[in-house]
Amino acid sequence: MTLPLSPLLRIGAYTLKNHIKGGKYPLVLMLEPLLRCNLACPGCGKIDYPDAILNQRLSYEECMDAIEECGAPAVSIAGGEPLLHRDMPRIVQGYIARKKFVILCTNALLMKKKIGDYKPSPFFTWSIHLDGDKGMHDHAVDQDGTYEVAIDAIQMAKDAGFRVQVNCTVFDGASSDRLAAFFDTMEQMGVEITISPGYAYERAADQEHFLNRTRTKQFFRDVFAKGDGGKAWTFTNSPLFLDFLAGNQTYECTPWSMPLKTVFGWQKPCYLVGEGYVQSFAELMQGTDWDQYGVGKYEKCADCMVHCGFEGTAATDSIRHPLKMFGIGRKGVRTDGPMAPDIDISNQRRAEDVHSTHVERELARIKETDPEGFKRVQRAA
Repeated sequence: MTLPLSPLLRIGAYTLKNHIKGGKYPLVLMLEPLLRCNLACPGCGKIDYPDAILNQRLSYEECMDAIEECGAPAVSIAGGEPLLHRDMPRIVQGYIARKKFVILCTNALLMKKKIGDYKPSPFFTWSIHLDGDKGMHDHAVDQDGTYEVAIDAIQMAKDAGFRVQVNCTVFDGASSDRLAAFFDTMEQMGVEITISPGYAYERAADQEHFLNRTRTKQFFRDVFAKGDGGKAWTFTNSPLFLDFLAGNQTYECTPWSMPLKTVFGWQKPCYLVGEGYVQSFAELMQGTDWDQYGVGKYEKCADCMVHCGFEGTAATDSIRHPLKMFGIGRKGVRTDGPMAPDIDISNQRRAEDVHSTHVERELARIKETDPEGFKRVQRAA
């Protein structure tokens, strides 16, 4: 990752200090200030809610409180589509004023209209959702023309002086040749890449196209082999996480490294798995039985290799073994030979479906706190 010097030093100092202190600490606040979106991607598990919930928004004050509570040096703002939030420019500026590194994730459909509300800063980057080339991306989001919009938005933002990266999620059936060619295009445009396999959200419309762990490792070996072990491209991901994707590291996840604050509250236990919500970060950290979650422990976690769960592990490994990290950065990811042993999942506990429970609780809360608004939404539906 090639962050500007000021946020890089702040994040590095924060990480080293907390590593020396020991214990659990967050690296990035994952913020979903709304769940409403202007796309309906089949692989998304974030938008399958009644309108009364999709109309909810975290306020500016709630967003600022979240970063103060957890103390993370960076925040990734997603959703839903965050550019639909009327207070988003103020929220971004509020984080920048606190010297927090802000990653604003967007599908780019509203960027032409909204970009004037933001100013370039070393503490700010646009992260544009782009799941490969035109055919791959438009298929992933189930809407033609979105690839061209995203490409135009990338160039527009770069011309305006913004730092830009793309957020690329890979699904089963993707072509390693096409993905490598897409990475070449991003490199030519001077854009960094955040890469991750998709996660099988239990509420996603499409349950057929998520990579399992075996296919994930071989797929990324195939991709990285086409780019000199991945050195041909510039990733925001750490070298050790990329090495993990290629099956060369045995990692357990670090779910608390990227805690999620959403309209429901703080999500237990992580960004991907919603097993309940609490109203404070302290309660999330102290009241979650972390030993119940992770690969080998819980069925929902069995195939997960997503960056929000494992980048924290890679970061800790980088601190403990810097020479290993620098070696991979210099030589590239190994793309042949034996893979590292995987975690045994034979004793994992069965998955529990709790989605309907927290939806019912949130609807009851909305009905109690805003009965007239609830009735309006119900009538409109």
